[in-house]
Amino acid sequence: MKLTASALACERNGRVVFSGLNFSGAAGELVELRGPNGSGKSTLLRLLAGLVPLSAGVVTLTPTHDESLPRLCHYIGHHDALKNSMTVRENLAFWSTMLGGRGADEGLHHFSLDGLSNDSVQLLSAGQRRRLALARLLTAPRFIWLLDEPMTALDAPSRKAVLDMIAMHLADGGIVIAATHDDWDLKPDHVITLGTVA
Repeated sequence: MKLTASALACERNGRVVFSGLNFSGAAGELVELRGPNGSGKSTLLRLLAGLVPLSAGVVTLTPTHDESLPRLCHYIGHHDALKNSMTVRENLAFWSTMLGGRGADEGLHHFSLDGLSNDSVQLLSAGQRRRLALARLLTAPRFIWLLDEPMTALDAPSRKAVLDMIAMHLADGGIVIAATHDDWDLKPDHVITLGTVA
């Protein structure tokens, strides 16, 4: 599979966030989004996830697919999208059921959340919440991962768990498009630098 974005533009509240943006990502490739705060990295990820409308341009998949682009994506944004009234395991089980996935165990184990599986999410630290949000990626297969600053609030072992997970997804033929300010151990195949805010 290959994702190709041609002449993308996005306008929000009367301001052009970016325009004329071209990039691609093929199976097994990491596309890294760089740029200062406010340059449009999060907006671009939300656009690909179907959460922000496209003002101009086109995004295509090759070969074409019966499913829409958003349904082929996992999106992890700044907000963790967790349900505080549920346990750690219940949150992952909910996402697995909703996405037609394979259960909670793989995500719990990969992010060392097994010992917290019966704890209420509202009791978790910021780092634990981030690990749980990222564990959703392992509950159901999706070709494209859209990650917005995935390392936020994570300690060194958790950051390694994220990098290992990304490497596995790429090795399985997935595509990862990630916004980051970090220098990762993973070498990106493409780096897209978005401009500064006027």
